[in-house]
Amino acid sequence: MKKDRIHLKAPGNWINDPNGFIYYKGLYHLFYQYFPYAPKWGTMHWGHAVSPDLVNWEHCGVALFPTRYEDQNGCFSGSAVEHDGKMYLYYTGVHYDVVNPENIHKNPNDRYESTQLMICSEDGFSFDNFNGKRVIIPPFSDREQADRTHTRDPKVWRGKDAWYMVLGSRTKDDRGQLLFYRSMDLIEWKPVSRVTKETTLGWMWECPDLFRTEGGDVLMLSPMGVVNDGKREANHAVCLPIEFDEHSCSVQFSENFQFVDYGLDLYAPQSTVDKDGRRVMVGWMRMPEAVEGRWRGMFCIPRVVERKGEHIYFRVHPNVEKAYQKQIASPTEAGKAGYRLSLDLEEGEMIDIGGYKIWRKGKRIITDRTAVFAAHDSWRMQAETPEIREGDHLDIYVDQNLIEIYVNNGEYVLSSVVYGLSTEIKGKPSGEWCLYAAESNK
Repeated sequence: MKKDRIHLKAPGNWINDPNGFIYYKGLYHLFYQYFPYAPKWGTMHWGHAVSPDLVNWEHCGVALFPTRYEDQNGCFSGSAVEHDGKMYLYYTGVHYDVVNPENIHKNPNDRYESTQLMICSEDGFSFDNFNGKRVIIPPFSDREQADRTHTRDPKVWRGKDAWYMVLGSRTKDDRGQLLFYRSMDLIEWKPVSRVTKETTLGWMWECPDLFRTEGGDVLMLSPMGVVNDGKREANHAVCLPIEFDEHSCSVQFSENFQFVDYGLDLYAPQSTVDKDGRRVMVGWMRMPEAVEGRWRGMFCIPRVVERKGEHIYFRVHPNVEKAYQKQIASPTEAGKAGYRLSLDLEEGEMIDIGGYKIWRKGKRIITDRTAVFAAHDSWRMQAETPEIREGDHLDIYVDQNLIEIYVNNGEYVLSSVVYGLSTEIKGKPSGEWCLYAAESNK
């Protein structure tokens, strides 16, 4: 099977949302939305990869594929939990109202029925797609409650005395909402609450992920239509500090939100708890074109999520940091896993990494990928962070098709998909800078 180091990439063809992210029986399992027939979106399967350390990944083929009426047109996103040594996967199955006679993999009118399903595995690798699937929440027929089409992406977790599930949905007046459920046995689920935000935050909330950190509760969402100026991609991943009451499943929202990543290529993040108790997240990096016509889609570096007050930090996972120990003199000495560039970037300074420009202006980090990105109407060439407050330091992880900039150890992150980077670094920041390669796997 294909292996990846640092960045998990499509093994071929197409991937999008990370699914079922879990540490289970000594391995990190990461499933993902997968179309195995072409490097473009189509009928969704679940691909599967595993890692012992969040650094070295091995693809394991297809885990879930359509077999039932309810998931005939795709196994959409979901999550995983462990109970009594078994792995439980929860996902959304979709069934199109009308099938396109010219292309069965493409929905002709964006109208379909969404059903929440479950499948269980004894070992995390074997899934009985023909006899093991079970409907747990049928499609909604009452528009007053939720949308029959746009209700999906179950995230399940263990609470104090029960299991909980949150679904992303929309209200009858086209506002994003969350649906909360409770279960004692992971099979029978009872509705608890419906939650929305008074201030509009998109018209549908995809991929909800609610979790507790040492500094407080965090909600990650991918709201559809959160940016609505008609000039660029409208759907983006955001995070909010919240207060969550488990008994009532009520949410007190912060007035403000952050983007999970200010490059605005990252979408549909999902988190889990690593073997040492850290909350760790991965997200899908959207790509407008296939690489060499063969594969399209990859994931960001695993990031530790921390909340301090009202701010949410995304830091490089320590295992990834430790992988970059070999100091090098030039990017040409780096291997397939790329390199890390560490430096301080002060006001007015700029650095050019293989055609990708980074500079600091007005306490913001700004980037421009025009020279290493094909022109697309809805894709940003420039991106910028909010004003930074905690220093001048950047750790920049450079892959042939992705650059991730961690500002002040995760105060903000700005990541950009790129094509055709050169190995030349230009610019003269006033301080010293160092290059590190990821050492080969032993």
